[in-house]
Amino acid sequence: MPDPANTSPGDDATASYFDDSSMLRRVQGERTLMISGPRALLMQAAHPLAVEGLLAHTTNLESTDAIYTRLQRTAEVMSTIGFGSRAEADRMTRRVRAMHRTVKGELDRDVGIFPAGTPYAADDPELLMWVLFTLVDSGLVVYERFVGAMSQDEREAYWADFRVVGALFGLKDDEMPADIAELDAYRELMYASGRLHVSEWARTQAREIVFRPPVPFWARPLVEVVNYVTVDLLPPPIRDEYGFTPVPPAAIRGLTVSATAEYLKRIVLPLMPTSLRRIPA
Repeated sequence: MPDPANTSPGDDATASYFDDSSMLRRVQGERTLMISGPRALLMQAAHPLAVEGLLAHTTNLESTDAIYTRLQRTAEVMSTIGFGSRAEADRMTRRVRAMHRTVKGELDRDVGIFPAGTPYAADDPELLMWVLFTLVDSGLVVYERFVGAMSQDEREAYWADFRVVGALFGLKDDEMPADIAELDAYRELMYASGRLHVSEWARTQAREIVFRPPVPFWARPLVEVVNYVTVDLLPPPIRDEYGFTPVPPAAIRGLTVSATAEYLKRIVLPLMPTSLRRIPA
């Protein structure tokens, strides 16, 4: 795994952590993967300490404009890591790590299993790992549902690429699952741990952020379609905690999303020009 700590300004300015053969570029380069973002954000907001330590990393937690600005910056950093130069990725992630070191505090109320007074920090490896997991898991779910199946080796390579991303944000090797099997075990452990709890803030503000983004009026129908898909793709324990409406019933919603996914995989994507299907590097 490339070591971000060993890069220097003298390295080739055009070199990247990934190339076009990497699974990260192959997956994240699909325009369809843009719908993985809302799922990942709702999952991140289901961890009470992540809400305070990472999502609250804005000047005003209640300001949706400030949060959208931060989400845009985060997207730019991730894009640079995947498709930009090492020098630029190192510069941006050093700045993020420096900002994370300044964010510390304590919960001012009981949230789930966490009592008031529980400390949190944006550079806490547990929180960073949860955020990294939501990105990886959402990428896997959306790609396999709407683009195509991955072999075990491809899933392994995708996670190996994201371990590089995790290292750039400050995670050590032993703070991340070593392989895809350990990542799968991490998923089940977190879902059963009781550490995930959708707070009142997440149930109101996070839903507002995800489901009502600032888009032109003409784009609202597309947003509603993405919202419908996002709800169906959430892990059932987290979806239930958000209290999403049971209409249509989950079974019908699931069948609708599955049918749409098969239509995209089998008919639309194979015929779509690469210039439309893929995000230009």
